[in-house]
Amino acid sequence: MAGRSNTVARVYEIVKPYTDELGLDIWDIRFLKEGTDWYLRIFIDKEGGVSLDDCVDLTHAVTKPLDEADPISQSYLLEISSPGIERELVADEHFRKCIGENIMLRLIRPIDKVRDFKGILKGYDNGMITVALEDGTEISVNKKETSYVKLDDFDINDFN
Repeated sequence: MAGRSNTVARVYEIVKPYTDELGLDIWDIRFLKEGTDWYLRIFIDKEGGVSLDDCVDLTHAVTKPLDEADPISQSYLLEISSPGIERELVADEHFRKCIGENIMLRLIRPIDKVRDFKGILKGYDNGMITVALEDGTEISVNKKETSYVKLDDFDINDFN
């Protein structure tokens, strides 16, 4: 998880053996403050989708090792869940894995007064995202220029 905070990297190291053992993939780990509370969110995935039992099993498996390793100095709430249908693409491997999928993206700065785009992820190389848009055109933007990129369940044929 290159480029991640030390806390997230340490949590990844602690949790990874347990996700491997349970046949799960770590999609993302986020440590953030919301209001007065801190949250450690671990998003997991697997072929065929994640069940509630998968989340419960991983919670039981990692609670004690996280407490013993104590990678986070303040108190926090642990949440383990699926990244969902409209999962956010964050890591390079997310983009590579999702080429050919429907996505929606929001730009930080609009192009011709448009910030939100939907289309098919056509390519990803060195941080450059190429998307085939609904109107048949393509755009390429740097990942750094996006607020978010998420999978989308729209059907491109709905626009033809």
